Amino acid sequence: MTDNMTSQSTGVKEEFTELDWITLKSDIGSEQNLYQETAGEKFQRKFKENPLVPIGCGLTAGALCYGLMSFSRGNRKTSQNMMRLRVAAQGFTIAALMIGIVKTSLK
Repeated sequence: MTDNMTSQSTGVKEEFTELDWITLKSDIGSEQNLYQETAGEKFQRKFKENPLVPIGCGLTAGALCYGLMSFSRGNRKTSQNMMRLRVAAQGFTIAALMIGIVKTSLK
């Protein structure tokens, strides 16, 4: 009989613990901002925070596309130069990312 009472009281405690979790989740959810920013707004915000990263990404993509076009046309020298420019642009982008991370961590 005592074992049965213990299991019943444990079951009740487990139910309360589960309900507390649900309450906690709803409390956390209510504190969050209900406004969801769009992809364009997020891009603008991120661009304002660290404009060098998207510029570096654009340079990398541009050099890659132009280099591949040159390669397909048989212009080896231009293709080689564009691939070198692509690597430099990737390095620039990584450096911009690292600078942004350090700048953000120092705030």
